[in-house]
Amino acid sequence: MNKLFITTVSVLGMAGAAYAGEVEGVVQNYDPATNMIVLESGEAFSLADGLELDGVQPGGKVVITYNDGTTDATSVAVVE
Repeated sequence: MNKLFITTVSVLGMAGAAYAGEVEGVVQNYDPATNMIVLESGEAFSLADGLELDGVQPGGKVVITYNDGTTDATSVAVVE
């Protein structure tokens, strides 16, 4: 029974990871009023509610994690 539980949890964990994408780029624009961040590549992402961006400025490098198949950013990390 325990092996079945551990296997199920492992499979579910991997399935969740399969639905996330990641992109690295340079910030062209960040608009806190609309919760949108645009990269120099032209890719635009809407930020999840409650996601705070400390230190994000135009020209800065970031890594954005987003829900695969969408443009909904779940995290933004500043790369130094």
